[in-house]
Amino acid sequence: MEKPMPNYLPFEERRPSTQYQDMLRTIREQGVQVETKQGQDALAVAGCQMRFPMAQGAAVITERSIRGFVTKAIGELCAFINGARTLDELEAFGCDWWDAWATPAKSNSRGLEAGDLGPGSYGHAFRNFTTNLDDPSEEGYDQLAGIITKLTELPLDRTAVMSPWIPQANHRTADTKSRNTIAPCHGWIHALVFNDKLHLIHNQRSGDTPIGVPSNMAQYTALGLMIEQLTGYEFVEYVHWIQYAHIYVNQLDRVDEMLAREPLPLPTLELTEAGRRVTDIHDFRAEHFALSDYHPHPSIRDIPVLT
Repeated sequence: MEKPMPNYLPFEERRPSTQYQDMLRTIREQGVQVETKQGQDALAVAGCQMRFPMAQGAAVITERSIRGFVTKAIGELCAFINGARTLDELEAFGCDWWDAWATPAKSNSRGLEAGDLGPGSYGHAFRNFTTNLDDPSEEGYDQLAGIITKLTELPLDRTAVMSPWIPQANHRTADTKSRNTIAPCHGWIHALVFNDKLHLIHNQRSGDTPIGVPSNMAQYTALGLMIEQLTGYEFVEYVHWIQYAHIYVNQLDRVDEMLAREPLPLPTLELTEAGRRVTDIHDFRAEHFALSDYHPHPSIRDIPVLT
């Protein structure tokens, strides 16, 4: 099958996107104020959806510039696809912001070596999904490689699904710590082929919508492009669900600033020439993606980040 690129409309023909602003506004106006373990109250909504037809541009927000982080977000996903679960392994993919989630105190309190995110973390679940948490030598299941095979051989099967959630690794009670330093927040994937067109649904357990979600939108749009490249099915739609969609109350001023900005058309995210030669899901890297037609509002650099 010929390998198409996304059928983007010319930039001047794309309509402004309100999907991200609509979600922020829903949380801002209808969210329930809740306490959180981060020590900062949040406004939260149980279930939000955003839909992004690829013809209208890639799901990279324009309400504030995230140009500098798109490449980093894609690099992080590439790290997870390759099984990275330690700070050193993430660092090899350019991910140098994970230290707060794998301090010696956090790792050791869960019976892990310092710098280890745990046996149910993203990389382990993506590349080496296993129910045996205590045998690091056990070969688990490579979920994304399985999705590529499934779509190639059985595109109508409706079961090209991936989950980052290994239940026993994330089991936690008042008296029991999980085996992860952080529970996976994103990475539930369902790839569907309708009439030889690829639709990628990303289901997110919990999303800090001003800070984390924009990175997740960009990286899983990139995943859709990877799957398109490897299966030959044109990637036509990205759908993003968030189950616990929230804004921390100390982020509200910056959210209000984004809501006051004019909606803009979305940019182009595509594979480079080198990226279009990749034939294995594990060989993609951040530099295989190029962002263009990106004309966002100015960046907002002081949005509080909670860990």
